[in-house]
Amino acid sequence: MGIYLNPGNEAFRQILNGIYVDKTGLIEYINNTISAPFNLTCFSRPRRFGKSFAAMMLSAYYDKGCNSEELFKNLKISESPSYKTHMNKYNVVYLDITWFTSLIVNKENFVDELQICVIKDLKKAFPNIVNEKETSLPSAVLNVYQKTNEKFFIIIDEWDALFREAKDNRQLQLEYVQLLRGLFKSGPSMKAAIAGAYMTGILPIKKYGTQSALTDFKEYTMVDPLVLSEYVGFTEQEVQTLCQNYNIDFNEMKKWYDGYSFADIKSVYNPNSVINAVTYKRFKSYWTSSETYESLRDYISMNFDGLKDAIIAMLGGEKIKVKTERFQNDMTSFKSKDDVLTLLIHLGYLAFDVNANKVYIPNSEIAGAFQEAVEGEAWKEIEKALSESEDLLMATIQGDTAAVETALEEIHDSNFSVLKYNDENSLSCAVTLAYYTARNYYEIIRELPAGKGFADIAFIPRKNIDKPALLVELKYNKSADTAIKQIKENRYSGKLKDYFGNLLLVGINYDKDAKGESRKNHSCIIEKA
Repeated sequence: MGIYLNPGNEAFRQILNGIYVDKTGLIEYINNTISAPFNLTCFSRPRRFGKSFAAMMLSAYYDKGCNSEELFKNLKISESPSYKTHMNKYNVVYLDITWFTSLIVNKENFVDELQICVIKDLKKAFPNIVNEKETSLPSAVLNVYQKTNEKFFIIIDEWDALFREAKDNRQLQLEYVQLLRGLFKSGPSMKAAIAGAYMTGILPIKKYGTQSALTDFKEYTMVDPLVLSEYVGFTEQEVQTLCQNYNIDFNEMKKWYDGYSFADIKSVYNPNSVINAVTYKRFKSYWTSSETYESLRDYISMNFDGLKDAIIAMLGGEKIKVKTERFQNDMTSFKSKDDVLTLLIHLGYLAFDVNANKVYIPNSEIAGAFQEAVEGEAWKEIEKALSESEDLLMATIQGDTAAVETALEEIHDSNFSVLKYNDENSLSCAVTLAYYTARNYYEIIRELPAGKGFADIAFIPRKNIDKPALLVELKYNKSADTAIKQIKENRYSGKLKDYFGNLLLVGINYDKDAKGESRKNHSCIIEKA
């Protein structure tokens, strides 16, 4: 057993000793790629989404230097026809790039040092095969295979750490890519030596122009993880099971950590946060930190046309169109707001609706990160609106229409282009933004199907919250009376038949022609139902 070659299965054993959700179905997928044309897999996900756990699991399964049957015999993979075929059959080279970069004092020597360390393990394991003067890792791997016929499975955890740590050092990045090409993009002899490979990272494989640096890899990303969607995080069924087993409130779990959605799996949760909530019996932001807020602020404050408006709209509950194709898969080559929004998808700050090509803020945990990130001079109007939203909610519940009208007027006067009301949709965004902290108490549903029509925004109290439900109808250049009348005529309250509690009907109108002290642009009527 070495540090980099065949490291054993103890790391995965420790994972199993904790709260474990069985993700060994991923092994079956990888088994089906072994020694096949698409045997190179790159699966990128945000930080704390289980990347290293998956890498350690695969290492324990394939590592021929240990016997892992005891660890896997009761897990899902044991039911697969390929279970015994590939278990502990390969020389595993396991590289944790984040860890390795922390060891290197002079990162300029990163590529050489990495090869020297792995070759040192190879020399110990194959002393009569690997030459003492060998400095090329691809050459050493090929030499071992040709002399022993033993294939390699290569696992690279956090493959893109170097691109993040040395994001401006293009020469070092190129040397690193050349090493990976030597391992994975060579002639038939090298391809025969590599049974398979699995890389994790936050970013997809770097692009140069429109081409991937490693074209032979099959990629699965946060933009579209394809058949690996269920392994991005925890599925709803997995979270429900955890909540049942540990007596945790599932609705709160969903509010805090759900929201990521893919074509095949509509509800995916942040796994690290779910496990922490189960462990500590407390819902809060486990994924973010003060450093996270600062880096998010740097990205959303970049000077690209439309970026700030997009952030404001998403804070207001909107989904925003985005083009992801031109992103260069790094943290420096930004050319538009779409590049920034695409990076935020990969970092986990935004979720992506692949069918609609739209991004949105996925859950309360991430909404809190955005709320922290928009503090400061550049966001002072939005920061003010968010900080005062609690007062606005209380004014609404107390029926103080004058306070509601004034608050909405102030948001309009902030002159953000996204809030230049020219239709009910823009007004809807402004209202949701104004009631931002209401999401702490309510499930907020835009265009709730109700009666004969739609309530523009419904605020339905969460479990154990002692506040009234709100049905909000928005009008543009009509009247608040018209909004209230429409709520009553369409019998919106009928759709809340499973809700037992107080209900307020809120009609809001924006009149763009209203001027002067006697007439505000915004009018509001609040009635008890």
